[in-house]
Amino acid sequence: MNVHDSERMSGLLEEAGYVPADGEFADVIVFNTCAVRENADNKLYGNLGQLRQVKAANPGMQIAVGGCLAQKDRETIVRKAPWVDAVFGTHNVGALPALLNRARHNNEAQLEILESLDVFPSTLPIKRDSVYSGWVSISVGCNNTCTFCIVPSLRGKEKDRRPGEILSEIQALVDDGAVEVTLLGQNVNSYGVEFGDRQAFSKLLRACGQIAGLERVRFTSPHPAAFTDDVIEAMAETPNVMPQLHMPLQSGSDKVLKDMRRSYRSSRFLGILDKVRERIPQAAISTDIIVGFPGETEEDFQATLDVVEKSRFASAFTFQYSKRPGTPAAELPAQLPKAVVQERYERLTALQDRIAAEENAKQLGRRVEVLVTAQSGRKAGETHRLSGRAKDQRLVHFSVPEGAEAPRPGDFVTVTITEAAAFHLVADPAGPEDYIVRRSRAGDAWDRSQAESCGVPAPGAGSGKAGVSLGMPAIPARRA
Repeated sequence: MNVHDSERMSGLLEEAGYVPADGEFADVIVFNTCAVRENADNKLYGNLGQLRQVKAANPGMQIAVGGCLAQKDRETIVRKAPWVDAVFGTHNVGALPALLNRARHNNEAQLEILESLDVFPSTLPIKRDSVYSGWVSISVGCNNTCTFCIVPSLRGKEKDRRPGEILSEIQALVDDGAVEVTLLGQNVNSYGVEFGDRQAFSKLLRACGQIAGLERVRFTSPHPAAFTDDVIEAMAETPNVMPQLHMPLQSGSDKVLKDMRRSYRSSRFLGILDKVRERIPQAAISTDIIVGFPGETEEDFQATLDVVEKSRFASAFTFQYSKRPGTPAAELPAQLPKAVVQERYERLTALQDRIAAEENAKQLGRRVEVLVTAQSGRKAGETHRLSGRAKDQRLVHFSVPEGAEAPRPGDFVTVTITEAAAFHLVADPAGPEDYIVRRSRAGDAWDRSQAESCGVPAPGAGSGKAGVSLGMPAIPARRA
């Protein structure tokens, strides 16, 4: 969701006349921040500190800070880093260009934080990072009260978009060449709560199945407490909904889940996984897990290890508990020592790495269809392999047989898995007969975007442009 917000910020700035910086220097640097973990604070203020001298040497440069940390810290950012020009929150992303203009005109920092949503983010201009795949926000905010999470206080109560608006945005993406969308929501499967339709999410999945040219549909992240059988049926019966599910566990201990106010227990969680695998046998399931929640005992942690062993996750995002001021968990007794949390974290990741490697090994010899991405692996220069995602979201690095057609990002290739590791699969075709390329509209859109980025006209060129790099910027050393 943060990446998608960054795409909106890029779109707003380009509509206001800005262009992506080319080279080391930028006139404007925008930090889109997260507040879920403590290291986000440290990272932001560290980067702002590095920029102080850069800005002193270039007085016309502007710095803006937005997102959840801006919503939380507000005046603190301007106090700690008075060289920042604009601070805006999660509810008024659309104010960014105006705040930069006002800061330039008034020669002073502009702080604007709203307590409720100003404009639904998906109505704002956008500069998408990919022409073949796109994020589509179906709701913002959260009605849950998990004790470790600061998001509800920063994003507000859940607000749902109408189904027609969502489907229109998806159709526009497909018309521009996209073949894959990911539906986004803080609790994506509770979609419809605002307008009173408990099956709105499963209906939306089925409606996505009616969009011609949309080949892959994903969603993130659902909440186990609200995950209903009609969603599982919609996943199983809608051909373009992918056999992949991200289902946050957080803890395998019922006691810890209760302390977290997660409103489900481990048996409920495992029951969902059983139902999904019964209806979608090839589904790859991933999760989120927090280690070291206040009061977590060794017995509680062992319960998490037991659930992980039973769940057979394809991958897991594992986090050490981070005390966030303003959350109920921050005030709980029995905060765990760092050394204890670290040791448990290492045991958990070792277990999950073993399981991921074992699950990936089951893919050996399988024929998989891969959506080729623009990003290649770290060793691509040595291996000459390209990369993409299988239907179940597994990362596949593949080689192109000598004399065979090379695919473009957005095209599809069908290959046989020949190697497996914990975090990726490898496909080295024995020859052209073991390698199939399917050129797609998304690959055509990629060609157009590359031609436009170079200023070269392309037949049928539409509005797609080359993506810009999103996320926290690298801060180069500058010479005065």
